[in-house]
Amino acid sequence: MKYKQLGDTGLYVSELTLGTMTFDQENGMFAQMIGATGQDLATKMVNLSLDAGINIFDTANIYSNGQSEIMLGKALGNKRKDVLIATKVYSTLGTSANALGTSRLAIMREVEASLERLGTDYIDLYQVHNYDITTPLEETMRALDDLVTQGKVRYIGLSNFNAWQIAKADGIARRLNTERFCSVQAYYSLVGRELERGIIPASMDLGLGTLIWSPLAGGFLTGKFTREGEASARRKNFDFPPIDKERGFDIVDKLQDIANSKNASVPQIALAWLRHKPGVTSVIIGARKEEQLVDNLKSVAIELSDDEMKQLDELSALKPEYPNWMPPSKRGENLMTRFSDL
Repeated sequence: MKYKQLGDTGLYVSELTLGTMTFDQENGMFAQMIGATGQDLATKMVNLSLDAGINIFDTANIYSNGQSEIMLGKALGNKRKDVLIATKVYSTLGTSANALGTSRLAIMREVEASLERLGTDYIDLYQVHNYDITTPLEETMRALDDLVTQGKVRYIGLSNFNAWQIAKADGIARRLNTERFCSVQAYYSLVGRELERGIIPASMDLGLGTLIWSPLAGGFLTGKFTREGEASARRKNFDFPPIDKERGFDIVDKLQDIANSKNASVPQIALAWLRHKPGVTSVIIGARKEEQLVDNLKSVAIELSDDEMKQLDELSALKPEYPNWMPPSKRGENLMTRFSDL
């Protein structure tokens, strides 16, 4: 396992993160849709991850209505001091007028609830799970800054923001002299490369680390989905995130070819591709079964050649959107020459 600096901080995180969305009681409310490990398997997965060198675990207040945080806290036990816990705030299952969002009221309420469920007195990385269109960012940033000052939170991050929202939040934090976000958690996979248009460039420019969620596109890149049929997998019950499946099948075929040449699995190649991409700090892996986790952990040993990366890049490339299809200008270049190739 390798470790990378998280943005411009002095914090180092493993190149794989264990995601705990599947941590739930076996009869839990999301068990049928996402899957559920039960406490014994959750504890075993945490220990397997620790043995493999993972030092960061990702959860959220909303996952399994809080059960994920509870089970992660129990699984870590006295090992908690040796690891990093990342959790999130924004969504709740409450229905009151002030239940949702990142107002000062919501943040102060939810951090206390998460601390209690996790069985800890501090959160290493507290992430805003979504952009709150109803709360001024100034209010959110000041509340998060207070949590850092109080010692309840060590670092703050964001998730699922647009590039302009990331830049706006960073600018406000600099203007107010509050704690800045140090990381971005975003969806990225071989069948979902949209964040390359703005989020990755913004993160790299502002010095933010990235944590990648759903690197296997909700199970699509496990090799269980082919043109011939879809085997039992999470995506059969929870078809998310949205993808172009026909194009995706071509990518899965190429992944299988490369996997065969390396005596590896399709998921291992898909995860290795992400590890090789610029701007990626840590890739979040999650599993419903022990064998899935063991297979994913082995991806850190996979190295892809420049040619293999090129094949996968070209097959999955995004079609440029404006203004990215505008040709760059050069000093001394005639305007008509610049557009002659369009």
